[in-house]
Amino acid sequence: MDVLAHFPTVTTVLHVLIVVVVAARVINRRPAPGVGLAWLFLTALLPFVGAGVYFLIGERRISPQRAHRLRTSSVELYDAAVHKGLTKVDWARHPPAAESMDLLGRKIGGSLTVSGSSFEMFSETEKILRAIARDIDAAETSVLMEFYIWNSGGAADEVLEAVIRAAKRGVSCRVLVDALGARPWWRSEQPKRLRKAGVALTAALPVGLLRTFVGRTDLRLHRKVVILDGRVAWTGSMNMVDPRFFKQGKGYGQWVDAMVRLEGAVVAPLAATMLGDWVAETNEPVHDLVTSIGLAHIEPKGGADVQVVASGPGESGEALLQMLLALVNAARRSLVLTTPYLVPDDSMLRALRAAAGRGVAVSIIIPEKVDSFLTRYASRSYYDDLLDIGVEIYRYRGGLLHTKSIMVDETMSMFGTVNLDMRSLWLNYEVALFVYDPAFATELHRLQKSYIGDSELISAERWAQRSFPERYLENTLRLASPLL
Repeated sequence: MDVLAHFPTVTTVLHVLIVVVVAARVINRRPAPGVGLAWLFLTALLPFVGAGVYFLIGERRISPQRAHRLRTSSVELYDAAVHKGLTKVDWARHPPAAESMDLLGRKIGGSLTVSGSSFEMFSETEKILRAIARDIDAAETSVLMEFYIWNSGGAADEVLEAVIRAAKRGVSCRVLVDALGARPWWRSEQPKRLRKAGVALTAALPVGLLRTFVGRTDLRLHRKVVILDGRVAWTGSMNMVDPRFFKQGKGYGQWVDAMVRLEGAVVAPLAATMLGDWVAETNEPVHDLVTSIGLAHIEPKGGADVQVVASGPGESGEALLQMLLALVNAARRSLVLTTPYLVPDDSMLRALRAAAGRGVAVSIIIPEKVDSFLTRYASRSYYDDLLDIGVEIYRYRGGLLHTKSIMVDETMSMFGTVNLDMRSLWLNYEVALFVYDPAFATELHRLQKSYIGDSELISAERWAQRSFPERYLENTLRLASPLL
């Protein structure tokens, strides 16, 4: 009876204590006022549930060990890879906004533009995978790879066999694959085969109940990078999958991606990005990595100037979002974007509306069907905001368009792994190329126009006629945008 008599007092004290602890953390983290107030309200109303949810997804927490490795390795790797000879850019041949973006990236992301890179754009999956396999077969010293998803079957298996052959002939092979994105693959025989051949294979950001206490388990390695001999690099939107053997029967068709093959100066910061992820997971000494891969010997090749911006918790804060906003704001004539998931934050939505409002021809290409019910309807809630100011929205019908790109005035571009949603911008580890080169922009625009040719232009008049239940569902799921 004594215990029951004191129960209300104990619960009240616990309630107050929980609210005070969560409030202190929220205030010290300085989130957007609306977000912070929402967490405080939820915790005050439902203290145990609210506190549990907050500590699960309310902060971009990473383990102290990972944070330390990211801080200490990133600068050391970048300095080793990007020597002064690579950063001499003739800004007079670019729009004024390009040099401003370079300065922005330096200050908030620690990323410098490197001068002298060549590129080759690929948009057919089988050709991409077989070209990567050929490059791996030609590797003499090192193979570095990191992917969010690896899936067996089709031409992806040709890449796997090429990695095994490389390891068997003495090439140093390091492969990093996300633990959650590639979970079915980790349970297959392929990881065992790679390790048996001598490949150093590691799961990025492992998940588990105990890890929940030291960091969020929904932070994912979303990058797709291949580095060969410190000479050739690949990056873009494609996971290590053959879409003919990946998520078939889901009703949205095959995934449609693009990758770019790079040589020259840009290989250095891309290699530094991948190796930073490797060190964060393995704690392998940076000096050993630099020596074995030969990062200090990368030389310019080609005419493109490229700024590599990597983002993620513990790395560069809001650098990638700020760079995307700067790129959108730099548009004067044309702005074309492709993204599989259109769930922008308020700043990006305003930037897109402002571009259209000042007379820029803004086009956004998205897939007609995506692999997430929540994202599909949350994304549609933004169409009205964009259509009413003149943005053209195209829905691609040839499959799940997965390419992430932005083209500005056929002079500057963004190409990489980042989606226009808040998960990509705040929670995932992403990498993007900001390319200051008309030739690259022209090639990218050609690819984007091919997507438009297989798309339906959304009519603002017809879109306004959709039913009230549809609108209500879209606007309800829009509230979950920060989690998508």
